[in-house]
Amino acid sequence: MSVLKVVEILGNSTESFEDAVKNVITEVSKSVRDIKSVYVQDMQVAVANNKISEYRVNTKVTFEVLEH
Repeated sequence: MSVLKVVEILGNSTESFEDAVKNVITEVSKSVRDIKSVYVQDMQVAVANNKISEYRVNTKVTFEVLEH
């Protein structure tokens, strides 16, 4: 039986929402193994001078808790 844990992670990018999600996975994988899924809960953009300056995502990352 596996045990899963879910953590809420915020990510951002100046390129796109997809890139923001990739940044979340890249950063989380530095300290967590066995990521199973990423649920994008919310998306928003920051605007400067009437243009999108940053894409932001609020995600829930699910990963397996390893047994000792």
